[in-house]
Amino acid sequence: MAEGNISVSQDQFSCSVCLDLLKDPVTLLCGHSYCTGCINNCWDQEDQTGIYSCPQCRQTFTPRPDLHRNTILAEVVEKLKEKELSDPPPAHSPAGPGDVLCDVCTGRKRGAVKFCLVCLASYCQTRLQPHYEAVSLKRHKLADATGQPQEKICCTHHKLLEFYCRTDQKCVCYLCVMDEHRSHDTVSAAAGRTEKQML
Repeated sequence: MAEGNISVSQDQFSCSVCLDLLKDPVTLLCGHSYCTGCINNCWDQEDQTGIYSCPQCRQTFTPRPDLHRNTILAEVVEKLKEKELSDPPPAHSPAGPGDVLCDVCTGRKRGAVKFCLVCLASYCQTRLQPHYEAVSLKRHKLADATGQPQEKICCTHHKLLEFYCRTDQKCVCYLCVMDEHRSHDTVSAAAGRTEKQML
């Protein structure tokens, strides 16, 4: 039988939990597929309720379903990996000069469109999709991916710089406010930015 050429991208075979290419894929009764480890981790957290759900569509299952490897999907993912390894590396990154790179993309990096203030990571349009679909991720606050995202993160505590210390004239995270800036005059970062712009 002749092999047909079907155009697919890696994004179609990504796990919506870890956002990486499926590893040892399993398909739930609702039709969504996940890495075996990812779905087991999700369901381990739901053990106390005894009701298990699909992270994407929220369909519930009782009792916990037995998971079986989706062999066809595993073969397709393996072929995709082999193809990526055999393809010559790109001459340049798909992201343009000065673009913030997606923190999640593997291989060819894409330009990030949003920075998640909870995950503290930059996402391209494709990798950002779970933030619009998964219930737990919809609550995350997103900002435009501009400049250097690491400048928004405290280098000591690895938390978001949400406050401005008027005493030391710098942005700090909430742990800094509770620690070395406890007795200092602090305001929200937005208020600090407004004050600076008015000067």
